[in-house]
Amino acid sequence: MNSETFPHSISLAEEIETILRERILHGEYGIGERIKESQVAEELAVSRTPIREALRQLEQKGLVQSIPNRGSFALGFTRQDIGDIYTVRAAVEAIAVGWAAERISAKELTELEDVFEKMEFFTERLDSKRVSELNKDFHKIIYNATGSRFLAQILRSYQDYVEQTRKATVYCKENLMAILSEHGDILEALRKKDKDLAVERIAVHLENSRKRAELSLKL
Repeated sequence: MNSETFPHSISLAEEIETILRERILHGEYGIGERIKESQVAEELAVSRTPIREALRQLEQKGLVQSIPNRGSFALGFTRQDIGDIYTVRAAVEAIAVGWAAERISAKELTELEDVFEKMEFFTERLDSKRVSELNKDFHKIIYNATGSRFLAQILRSYQDYVEQTRKATVYCKENLMAILSEHGDILEALRKKDKDLAVERIAVHLENSRKRAELSLKL
């Protein structure tokens, strides 16, 4: 790999973390394969210090295992991992969207509609990065609309894993259009304050998201 140049606005460790995460998620490092600090340092023309920090961050996110006196090893996501993540999401977010349908305020609904309009705009332009960011914002508004700090804490506890599956998903035109349509369906249910419909539509969205993640990761 050629040496990378790193923008000043992003720390060296963060940029290296992004590079290593993408390699892990897309199978360039196999599950259980050692990530050699010396090799990464040579490839990226950097010292080992930011590499170690990047590996620590990846370990916290469940993508790397560090073993004393042996090194750091890629974990990645297995099919079971993806299934587990989306099974947990389906259970917890069914509660979240159901409560949101009952409790969402006019202000929160307006915020949700604004985010969806931006999703439409960037989907038309096939801007996958912005769509991914807005996808996250859309779900955050729903979480906040539950008005439950206990549920919010549970939701926050697994967001690192959710974020990794989002970053691993290929945002091709077909996927972008499907994601937009699914969020539009959820928004419609929340506008109607229809709890059962909202729960049904989040279930469809999360099942489709699971399939997109598995296909993207070739699991």
